[in-house]
Amino acid sequence: MKYRIFDKSGKQVSLLGFGAMRLPILNRDMSRIDEPLAVAMIRKAIDSGVNYVDTAYPYHGGKSEVAVGKALSDGYRDKVLLADKYPTWLTREGSDVSRYLTEQLGRLGTDRLDIYLIHSVNRENWELVRKCGVLAALEKEKARGRIKYIGFSFHDEIGLFKDVIDAYPWDLCQIQLNFMDEKFQAGAEGLKYAAAKGIQTVVMEPLKGGKLTDAVPPTVEDIWGRADVKRSPAEWAFKWLADFPEILTILSGMSKMEQVDENLRIFSEMENDNLTGQERKIISMAAAEYNRLIPYSCTACDYCQPCPSGIRIPGVIESRNEWEIYKNRKIGAMLRMWTPKGHFPSDCVKCGECEKKCPQKLPVMRIMKEAAELFE
Repeated sequence: MKYRIFDKSGKQVSLLGFGAMRLPILNRDMSRIDEPLAVAMIRKAIDSGVNYVDTAYPYHGGKSEVAVGKALSDGYRDKVLLADKYPTWLTREGSDVSRYLTEQLGRLGTDRLDIYLIHSVNRENWELVRKCGVLAALEKEKARGRIKYIGFSFHDEIGLFKDVIDAYPWDLCQIQLNFMDEKFQAGAEGLKYAAAKGIQTVVMEPLKGGKLTDAVPPTVEDIWGRADVKRSPAEWAFKWLADFPEILTILSGMSKMEQVDENLRIFSEMENDNLTGQERKIISMAAAEYNRLIPYSCTACDYCQPCPSGIRIPGVIESRNEWEIYKNRKIGAMLRMWTPKGHFPSDCVKCGECEKKCPQKLPVMRIMKEAAELFE
């Protein structure tokens, strides 16, 4: 396992972190985690050297924190840096911090968090943070010993990111970054800006919710095939990120034991040398091709759920993107087969709730209209 030093503590942190947003589920129900498998996956990762585990209040309807807590029982808690996130959008007053933190610690079965992040900072949520005194409340919890380090996760434009970085002496920050999204949201520019201020970064969505590894388009496969050294799509994505020394750890949202095994292998075998000029060119070509092919950059984070009309929005967007890539009518047939009656894209009532919640700022209502026209 590769490690990097967390400057605030001087301790080693595994370059691979376990993100608990996509734990294995039962019967395609995001609120029903396969707990025995999830616990086994997390513990296997820890036994193999992973020592950073990340969860959040809304993941799996709160069940993620419960599963993580069970995985960290029996002595595993002291082996990791445990990161959780404060549900910023639910803030009404500063005292909410203590209330939600108490609930989260209860779910996790622990008396303290190593890292507490202000979750999903965007312009609207940042106003709540400032208006309601969230930072002062976090400092009180730090003084009480219930949290050790304060950070934030981010989903907005680079200008706001710099403003947030400059507003407080953060212990670390968390951003979305992968080779497709180098210039998206905070991006590589934000990564380097934070580093210049002495703030290390945790990376989320390294595989773009699996979009960079699942059903790789033939034209992208051709690009990977041109490299002198053959690697899996996941290896290319992780190696690109590992080339940034400013990154403390890379979160992978693993949902299968096979993914745990593959990621452990990749990070154990990862070379110390940097990317070559040819490799950078290959990755840039793959990124350009993906961005050409995929019209809507959804990461399937599920922040848009639940939909008032019962539509599985990420699944519809995935089908819409796959149609653009493969032009295969079977995609529409599969969507109809797996979508319950009365919950199809045409059932969208254009309430706009999904667009308010989407970290990627996608035009969800327009996508539902396009999908209905294509597949119905």
